[in-house]
Amino acid sequence: QVHLVESGGGLVQAGGSLTLSCAASRSIFSFNAMGWYRQAPGKQRELVADIAVGGTADYAESVKGRFTISRDSAKNTVYLKMNSLKPEDTSVYFCKATTINYDYWGQGTQVTVSS
Repeated sequence: QVHLVESGGGLVQAGGSLTLSCAASRSIFSFNAMGWYRQAPGKQRELVADIAVGGTADYAESVKGRFTISRDSAKNTVYLKMNSLKPEDTSVYFCKATTINYDYWGQGTQVTVSS
């Protein structure tokens, strides 16, 4: 079984920063890619950022220049550093690990940005 556990969510003021962590139960290099998605009430789940096994990162246009995805293989952990947060970033953030045949999801962590 693969488990992904997100942490680091919380309440932050607009313009502030927050770092999310996703701890995997096995090597992050056993996945083709890992990423962060978010889903706000009444909206579809959307890609925020992902990183391929080779290290190439991709970001949603709305977060480019503000968010950074990174990884620590020794800790089986992927991070999302969020800077210059905006109220529209408020959402539940989910970690995803992608394999050839299946995508694994974490339970989600709430991020709330107040104005």
